[in-house]
Amino acid sequence: MRQTQRILMGNFIITIVVVIAFVILFETEIIATGLMAGDDEMEFIFTTMMELVTLGFIFLSLRLFKFKFVHADLIARKEVAMLKWGFTRLMLLQAPLWFNTLLYYLYMNTTFGYLAIILALCLPFVYPSMNRCIAETTEE
Repeated sequence: MRQTQRILMGNFIITIVVVIAFVILFETEIIATGLMAGDDEMEFIFTTMMELVTLGFIFLSLRLFKFKFVHADLIARKEVAMLKWGFTRLMLLQAPLWFNTLLYYLYMNTTFGYLAIILALCLPFVYPSMNRCIAETTEE
């Protein structure tokens, strides 16, 4: 279980580092901001899509381990299932976080910034600690 937890923790930390790198690169103007600010149609499409994806993925990621088939898999195959479903759960939060951060700086639309903040606030609820990994692979 230790190896699985380390893989999940590495994924968790790399995502935070990548998002912070995006912020630093855009805020120091190494990469220009607002490159797509004039394209209102695409901005509307991305805004609508990312709002729906963000809210849906937050719900799904926080409830994923409560689904019967996922829970049964976690109990039966422990480490393999924990790696599979733990990675899935992390990516459900991390992928929209990356996209919302990039879209915020490309469009300079605060909606994307707020969605990224909401996703960042959800990350501690799926923090892959060793105790959590063990607890989620035991029968309760």
